[in-house]
Amino acid sequence: MSLIKLTVSGISYSHTQNGAYALILEEEVGSRKLPIVIGAFEAQSIAIAIEDDIRPPRPLTHDLFKSLADRYSIVIKEVIINRLLDGIFYSSLVCERDGIEEVIDARTSDAIALAIRFYAPIYTYKDIMDRAGIILNAEAEEEEPQEEDNSNPYSGNDIASQVEQFLEEEAKANDFSSYSKSELEKMLNEALINEDYEKAALLRDELNKR
Repeated sequence: MSLIKLTVSGISYSHTQNGAYALILEEEVGSRKLPIVIGAFEAQSIAIAIEDDIRPPRPLTHDLFKSLADRYSIVIKEVIINRLLDGIFYSSLVCERDGIEEVIDARTSDAIALAIRFYAPIYTYKDIMDRAGIILNAEAEEEEPQEEDNSNPYSGNDIASQVEQFLEEEAKANDFSSYSKSELEKMLNEALINEDYEKAALLRDELNKR
């Protein structure tokens, strides 16, 4: 399967969904972007890694991982966003030590935070980009206005509002307030069996509210 190289375009904060951030990746050749919902800690870690002049007084978790990897001559060669299941992106770290390669599963937000620190390229598969990639047009084409594309809910020229809409729809998909306690417990067990730990954490938080 063909790989598409991605770069980090930026991080957008939701003004309506408290604590929700969208990490925006964009294909190196093309106009599609890949928005991924991440938490506040991961957003902070990625932002610090991007800004070379910002250094926290004590190392963050990803900085500690980088220091340990450097000490033991471990290099992250690349990050691959390799799976998209129920709106959750899954990734792997391709690492190398003493000429031996190892592939390690990782949350996508952690993988990106480490990729930036190791100056490692980020890739995803073409079918994932075809399914989840969106086009955020910063400028409207006034000379040749295009017909509205109702097949893509994110088409348009207002980047901020499109990212906001994306975050709102993700929040709705993760709203479990209408489920009963027994339903939540069943969904939690299924999420753990499927190793969908991000969804499991959200379900656990909802159960703790009850």
